[in-house]
Amino acid sequence: MYGEPVYLPCDEDHPINPICQYGASKHTVEHYLFMYRVNYGLDYAVLRYPNVYGPRQDPNGEAGVVAIFTGQMLADEQVVINGDGEQVRDFVYVEDCARANLLALTMGQSGIYNLGSGRGTSVNDIYGTLKARTGYGRHAIHAPAKLGETRAIFLKAERARDEFGWTPVVALEEGLARTVDYFRSCEPVASTPRGGSPGG
Repeated sequence: MYGEPVYLPCDEDHPINPICQYGASKHTVEHYLFMYRVNYGLDYAVLRYPNVYGPRQDPNGEAGVVAIFTGQMLADEQVVINGDGEQVRDFVYVEDCARANLLALTMGQSGIYNLGSGRGTSVNDIYGTLKARTGYGRHAIHAPAKLGETRAIFLKAERARDEFGWTPVVALEEGLARTVDYFRSCEPVASTPRGGSPGG
């Protein structure tokens, strides 16, 4: 929802300037929550997610780049990277994000909180790590970049740390290894060839 960042990492006070429908739709929900609090007294906590990845993500649905690449590599299909692959995102393992939801709920938090690692990783780096982990033998090919795709973003999550004690604990390398191991343990599912954008 932040669009092209004015500064990095983005904190919760960063200007909201989405450049795609997905980002605009996420921010719209926050406006409705504010309205319901003003009019009906409904309190809420918003967790602004980074790029969440991990086991059980469907590589054939509206998945993020980790699930798409992993599914394609394990099926020995052609991996396609949209754009030059230097798009940068903040990848956080699903278990860490689930824990943030539980903490916010059980501690009765109220407000808006980023979840993030505070550092960015390129799509090319994700591709390289997954290629090594899966033993994928092909080279990626590149397709045109997607319209409305933010070039680089990663999030500052100090508010979540300070107010309800959340920080991500699963390192990216470990999370990617767990993800590949999970997909390896599942029945192989043929994926539909498509480009790998950072995705959510």
